[in-house]
Amino acid sequence: MTMHLLELTILTLIVHLIDTLAYSVRLNSVKNGKFALSISLFNIFVLVSRTANMFQAPLIGGLIGISILKHQDPLSDIRMVILSATIGTIVGIVLIPTFLKLFSKAVDQLEVRGSVPSIIVEALSINNIKRIVKSTTRPRKNMMTRLRFREIPKRFLLLNTMITAIYTIGVIAAYYAAFFVDEKFRLAASASSGMINGIATILLTLLVDPQSAIITYQALRGKRPYGDVKALVIMLIGTKLIGTLLGQILIYPAARMIAFFYS
Repeated sequence: MTMHLLELTILTLIVHLIDTLAYSVRLNSVKNGKFALSISLFNIFVLVSRTANMFQAPLIGGLIGISILKHQDPLSDIRMVILSATIGTIVGIVLIPTFLKLFSKAVDQLEVRGSVPSIIVEALSINNIKRIVKSTTRPRKNMMTRLRFREIPKRFLLLNTMITAIYTIGVIAAYYAAFFVDEKFRLAASASSGMINGIATILLTLLVDPQSAIITYQALRGKRPYGDVKALVIMLIGTKLIGTLLGQILIYPAARMIAFFYS
């Protein structure tokens, strides 16, 4: 594995790890009732994830550029990058219990201190890092029991799977398409990455987020049990994991479809 590919896989893993942990914030906001504080702190994680995602495109562009110069199909390297998205999701799932415990403490500190930077600085101290390591919690089997999975709309879970797949491969497919088109169309093909991810973001905002927000809000108002939000989070994360795996199947035809428009 080249250093360029290693950096790309690590970055992709981190992005999807943070995205996975972000799903679990709903659990904390409902359980503690501190919705506004939870969202405020959660936005920091979103900012880190989005910033890391911005660096993904140049790295992918460099990988495809080297492949074009060498006349070598980079599909195997691309599949490794998509695999890192799956691994990042799995690592995020394993870390959710620990993350929720630490996130709950961070929300309490935010209420007292009123400053996110001070919380971050304090968390980076050696003593607190040791406490964080000791706070590691394993996922328990009983987390899956007695949950009303039937109460969660299946159609929007299917949408989340497809949107996650598009989001996972959107930038990669656009740059990979540049490998299959003439030199004069390569910039146009790679530039379509923003449009593809933009469409995925719009679909997520219009079709998935509102339904998730309704279930979370109903639980906050006491109209739904807390278990429904837990079932929602588990199923959203599960469909996200499936979406990253689906990306392995879709990457080649998606790149070919984009290349077709510029051929």
